[in-house]
Amino acid sequence: MRAPTYLLTGLLACLPLAAIAQERPDADPEVTIRQDGDKTVQEYRQNGFLYAIKITPKHGKPYFLVRADGSDGNFIRSDQPDMLIPAWEIFKW
Repeated sequence: MRAPTYLLTGLLACLPLAAIAQERPDADPEVTIRQDGDKTVQEYRQNGFLYAIKITPKHGKPYFLVRADGSDGNFIRSDQPDMLIPAWEIFKW
């Protein structure tokens, strides 16, 4: 009588691990395309995290904006990595 109880307890203990193993992050990025004036903006997200933006102007070459560091909203052009955009904090309340 004890063996089936232990077996059932062991199986129930492994069920949450099986559910976690089946949940894997998305392999393909989610791309949102929108028009912003005379340019097309494509936002690339992985699991809800915005990691790159592709700007395609009506006239000219397309370019990518990528994260400069881990902070929100600080993007730089991938073809001009030395061009850093100042993000100084002057006042904080």
